[in-house]
Amino acid sequence: MFQLDPHPLDWFTVDDSVLSVALVFPMQGAAGIFGPTCELCAQLAAEEVNHAGGVLGKQLRLLPVDGGAEPREIAERVEALVDLGVVQGVTGWHISSVRQALAPRIAHRVPYVYTALYEGGEHTTGVYLTSETPDDQLRPAMRLLAGERKVRRWFVVGNDYVWPRRTARAACGYARESGGGVCGQVYLPLGTHDFDSVLRRIERSDADAVLMLLVGNDAVRFNRAFAAAGLDERCLRLSTLMDENMLLASGPTATAGLYSTAGFFASLANQDTLDFQGRYAGRYGTEAPAPGSLGESCYEGVLLLAALVARARTLDVAAIGATAESVSYEGPRGLLRLSGSHVRQRIYLAQADGVDFDVLTQLDVGTATPS
Repeated sequence: MFQLDPHPLDWFTVDDSVLSVALVFPMQGAAGIFGPTCELCAQLAAEEVNHAGGVLGKQLRLLPVDGGAEPREIAERVEALVDLGVVQGVTGWHISSVRQALAPRIAHRVPYVYTALYEGGEHTTGVYLTSETPDDQLRPAMRLLAGERKVRRWFVVGNDYVWPRRTARAACGYARESGGGVCGQVYLPLGTHDFDSVLRRIERSDADAVLMLLVGNDAVRFNRAFAAAGLDERCLRLSTLMDENMLLASGPTATAGLYSTAGFFASLANQDTLDFQGRYAGRYGTEAPAPGSLGESCYEGVLLLAALVARARTLDVAAIGATAESVSYEGPRGLLRLSGSHVRQRIYLAQADGVDFDVLTQLDVGTATPS
């Protein structure tokens, strides 16, 4: 069994001999399904940073914070940790509603590396973003499916908050670019269990594909209900938030015709991925949760935060911002650099094969700076 060392109680006190970072990831709620891999991947990155000498001559230490609570509660807790000097940085995977509550409180005071794929448009000073945005992730995937699978009519099913709604707005334009359109949209509360009325609407719409903008267990339950209704026999699904743990939870009978797009898949056969997989398995064993794109993003977040501070040689947010565009780091997604506070990276399209992903192709993401 994999097991992390218990978190020392004195992590809630100021210790000038270490660089403490709040790791904000979901421990409950819809996204809690991939919380364990978020913590494991981040911890692995911190251990590797420390093995290489740490940051500014200090050991890097992670303080877990539950990112699955209410956004205001999370923001207040992290702000208090910053106020007390307990943490000198923030990173982790959490939904955009949490980022929007948290960034105004702390980003001008400590570096904040946000690792979740998101809707785009974040330019708050002190915030750096490691993951995918719709222009680079969703747009080329929709264009490819329109060309290869003749998808014209899209139906959007998403949770009811900023990321799904703004992503769907962009998707309407992407669909038109490929000669199609969005024929229906439904937004559901986080924690939804009953999808019957949504499935009836999809069936009546004659959609060619469903764009899934659902988080964690909501997507798992939707996959099962979608297949049980027989819609997988006539309608594709595309998700920008579907990792190996969610695929496994959905089950092999609920994933036919399901596509996912991301900057990382555990099944990628390149050397960066294989090396990471080997280190992850060596550290946590074969029973650890799969290090899919969502958990792996937290590994990226720790590496980027360490690289930003090391390059600036200070924790000062203004100084970090002044040197950020020259920062690069190398991890499971390859050698990556910042552009406009966003990491530029390769994006892939994969198709579910039972409870595994078959990576089909690298998408053409263009070269524009993220908006």
